[in-house]
Amino acid sequence: MRKILSLFFVTITVLMLAGCGSDQETVGTTESSVFTESMEASNEEEGSAVKNTETEVIGSEDTEETEPYDTGEDIQEGDTMLLTVNGTSLTALMEDNSSVAALMELLAEGPLTIEMSDYANMEKVGSIGTDLPRNDEQITTSACDLILYQGNSFVIYYAPNSWDFTRLGRIQNMTADELKELLGDGDVTVTLSLPDQQ
Repeated sequence: MRKILSLFFVTITVLMLAGCGSDQETVGTTESSVFTESMEASNEEEGSAVKNTETEVIGSEDTEETEPYDTGEDIQEGDTMLLTVNGTSLTALMEDNSSVAALMELLAEGPLTIEMSDYANMEKVGSIGTDLPRNDEQITTSACDLILYQGNSFVIYYAPNSWDFTRLGRIQNMTADELKELLGDGDVTVTLSLPDQQ
C-alpha cells in the first residue's frame, strides 16, 4: 500500500512539474512574442518617422528660379543708361562712381556712338574718344557687364574675364546667349544715351 501511495505521489509530482514547465514555457514564449511584436511596431514607427523627416527635408529644398543677369533692383531714371545695338534698345543699371558720373555728363551733351570690335571671344571694345576718371579694381566679369578699360575704352562683356577694371554698370534682363547673338561675331556699332533722349 505504501508503495502504491508513494508511486501515486511521485506520478502526481512529475505531472505537476511537467505542467508547470509547460506553463512557464508558454508564458515565456508569450512574453517573448509580445516583446518581439512591440519592438517591431516600435521600429516601424521609428522608420516611418525617419522616412517622414527625409520627405520633409527633401520637400523643403528651395528651387528658386531667378532671371539670369538681373539684379532684381527697381530701375529708375538717373540710375540707367540705354544702349542701342543693331536696332535693339537695352537698359543698363549703372554703378555709383565718378567714372559713371563723368560718362553721364558726356551723354547729357547727346548720344555717343562707339564702333566696337570683338576681342578674345569674350568682349566687344571701342574707344569712348575721351578719358574718364578711373576706379579700377580686380574684377571677374560676367556676361552683360559694362566696363571702363584704361579710362578711355568702353567694353561690353559676354563671357568672363579677370583684370583691373572700372565697373560702369550691367545690362538688364539679358542672358549671355541672347547678348552674344545680338552683338554678333564681328564689329558692331553701339549707341549710348540717357533715357530722356529717346
